[in-house]
Amino acid sequence: MPAHPQQALPPLPHAAVVGTGALGMYYGAKLAKSGIPVTFLARRDLTHLQKHGIQVRCPYGDFHLHPVRACGTPEEIGPVDLVLVCIKTTGNAALKKIIPPLLGPDTAICSLQNGLGNEELLASIAGKERVLGGVCHVCVSRPEPGVARNLACTDIRFSDLSGGDTPRARSLAKIFTAAGVGCTVAPSIGSARWYKLVWNVPFNGLGIAGGPGGRDTQQVLEDPTLHQEAQDLMTEVLAASAKLGYPQDPNLIEKEIVRTRTMGHYKSSSQLDWEAGRPVELESIWGEALRQGTAAGVPMPHLEKLYQQLRGMVKF
Repeated sequence: MPAHPQQALPPLPHAAVVGTGALGMYYGAKLAKSGIPVTFLARRDLTHLQKHGIQVRCPYGDFHLHPVRACGTPEEIGPVDLVLVCIKTTGNAALKKIIPPLLGPDTAICSLQNGLGNEELLASIAGKERVLGGVCHVCVSRPEPGVARNLACTDIRFSDLSGGDTPRARSLAKIFTAAGVGCTVAPSIGSARWYKLVWNVPFNGLGIAGGPGGRDTQQVLEDPTLHQEAQDLMTEVLAASAKLGYPQDPNLIEKEIVRTRTMGHYKSSSQLDWEAGRPVELESIWGEALRQGTAAGVPMPHLEKLYQQLRGMVKF
């Protein structure tokens, strides 16, 4: 049967993890440890992963995954049951070549990326009926090759591009839950994506533009001006989400501030990319949120200002 949102995934799907940054290593290793056959599509760390495996450092338990099946091309992997897209959105142009060799008749594809537009891009490559999204709420970094360090949270909110809360989305959440990842299923991709933007827009952005050398999350919250700016940005994102048909919890801002205080001196992935001179996910996180929100008639002066600041500071 061709891939369809009403069709549950097999309990032990052969999964291909596209991208071996922090996110791909962490979730791929968790799945592999639970018994899921996982193959990693790797570039810079390919040899290291093949020789040394993956080290996961996590408050919920450290572990070493070895051996690791890692390949350098999608052709070496071939068709799989599930593709997990974990590359940064700055590399999305490569997906047109990466995805087709991984597809069988019933292959499902799930984006675990940040920002907006990723599922729609995958749909244009492989068909809407194959595509899901997973919005990750996790503080994970790659301090060195082959190491995924998680400071807090593991949660993912899944949803199907065709239908939102579907049997396929629920089966994917069940697979990750069995691997020790907290999961929920959102009513729509848009709802899940905009939920995370409430945090990503202010804290990823102010981590870069909040002052010379950047600001970690604790520094943002301890600075009265930046703290207020973060709340103003969150308010704009919530308003845009509601206007686009994705109303969120009215107490979400307060909850996210409380959650962020528990992170300590945490640097977002965008801040780390900027500090390392790597491209930053400017358009998928800030640009597309600004365009969609303003097109819906929501004034977003704080986001407009932040977006323009970032355009002048980062590679993208």
